[in-house]
Amino acid sequence: VVGYNVNFGRDRAGTSETLRALGARLGFGVEVVGPVATAGDGEQVSSTRLRALLQAGDMPRARALLGRPYALRGRVVVGDRRGRTLGFPTANLHLRAGLLLPPDGVYAVGVEVDGRAHEGVLNIGVRPTFAGKRRTIEVHLLDFDGDLYRRWLVVKVIERLRGEQAFSGPEALRVAIARDVEQARRVLGGG
Repeated sequence: VVGYNVNFGRDRAGTSETLRALGARLGFGVEVVGPVATAGDGEQVSSTRLRALLQAGDMPRARALLGRPYALRGRVVVGDRRGRTLGFPTANLHLRAGLLLPPDGVYAVGVEVDGRAHEGVLNIGVRPTFAGKRRTIEVHLLDFDGDLYRRWLVVKVIERLRGEQAFSGPEALRVAIARDVEQARRVLGGG
């Protein structure tokens, strides 16, 4: 199954007709899907448009194109436990390489753990308050107390709350995270 305007291969010279010819020769079928528009505003669905929306952090419009929230799946790994010392423990996620991520910042998210739904706050970034250099993906689950190490999480990114910021120190960061949690509750309908 490919879109009507698919291009692939060297210089993107391959088209749906190229695939159909290959299919006829090699014995596989090719289904070409015509343009698809969203029900809401009629915006045309395309992978190029979706990537642009994700890279801009426009999660509501990306969700409209996908028909569902953009989701990240990762395994919880040991971090430096800084979130716990701030009163907001986080699950640090290891994602597969090359995955398209929204821009660095803070997001309201839904999180699936062992098939159970939770709400949360996702941070993507280098943690500039602590002079971080390595990009991390970490999620704080609201109203959750449990061990998540080595578990697989599905994080559904709902809305961007703010960009990544450097704060004057841990206390200023703690206050900002508390605001992020309250804003996420409102966005997610829990407060």
